[in-house]
Amino acid sequence: MDFSPNPEQQAVADVVTSVLDRDNSWDALVSGGVTALAAPERLGGDGLGLLEVATALTEIGRHGTISPALATLGLGLVSLLDLASTEQQDRYLAGVAKGSVLSAALNEQGVSLPERPATVLSPSSDGYKLNGTKIGVPYAESAQWLLVTADSAVVVIAPTAAGVALTKTPTSNASDEYVVTFTDVDVPAADVLEGATVARVNQLALATMGAFAAGLVAGALRLTADYVATREQFGRPLSTFQTVAAQLSEIYIASRTIDLLSTSAVWRLAEDLDAAEDLAILGYWLTSQAPPAMRLSHHLHGGMGMDITYPMDRYYSSIKDLTRLLGGPTYRLDLVGA
Repeated sequence: MDFSPNPEQQAVADVVTSVLDRDNSWDALVSGGVTALAAPERLGGDGLGLLEVATALTEIGRHGTISPALATLGLGLVSLLDLASTEQQDRYLAGVAKGSVLSAALNEQGVSLPERPATVLSPSSDGYKLNGTKIGVPYAESAQWLLVTADSAVVVIAPTAAGVALTKTPTSNASDEYVVTFTDVDVPAADVLEGATVARVNQLALATMGAFAAGLVAGALRLTADYVATREQFGRPLSTFQTVAAQLSEIYIASRTIDLLSTSAVWRLAEDLDAAEDLAILGYWLTSQAPPAMRLSHHLHGGMGMDITYPMDRYYSSIKDLTRLLGGPTYRLDLVGA
């Protein structure tokens, strides 16, 4: 594969950077047209694909933006573009270009992105009933629609539907996250994604989370490199000390390898190639290498890195949340060897 971005990806990166350099917020992403990039043209978007969405998420991560961007663009939009019918897309994606939030309920207690969810979809007299509990659901309360993986299908549910209960849970980066419980929730046949598989949803989710994480680590690296280049000790910039340079190189290696794995996995999915091995390695490498890279970044910042108003906190706390949502390195290593 060619790892250099295509013209569309470069244009997306430029747009996101331009928007977030001025205002690092969700509202800015919406008003700047970033949420419209991958929405279908018939719904007011630009009709771009997975490669461009991943590029946008990497740049959003690079800026350490705390927002529903990953939930909406990565967990919701990408899967619905891939798996929903045109009629379903017209319903679920109608407001995305203007800032409507989407999310996905994928994780369950004790298991990240389960291939065989315990959440049950059973036939009823007028459609289906959904029962089960999902954890770690980002921005569930503000989402217009939730993509839900169940034992026999993938469905789309409104979080305001009867039988849906939301319980807010804490996160490291102070973003919104919920436990979502479904109790005899009515699911019309029109809200079942025909032919969609849990495995495909999980693959797309992991790939977009990897793209976002690649940006987070790259952003922390840039922030740390700039800091040690300007911070002086004994009359010399910290970056001129051999130990500091060696530690910075470790962060660089983690950043480049996570980016490499993310780029490869996204490309293979976009090209309809088998991405299972790339994604398994990405999940392990992200959860095992990104947290130590963040700790090194904190260390090189000294006390400054512990200031919660300093950007380093956004990078580290977001990586902690992603690592938790992906199950941690031991869980991911087991999947590599499965």
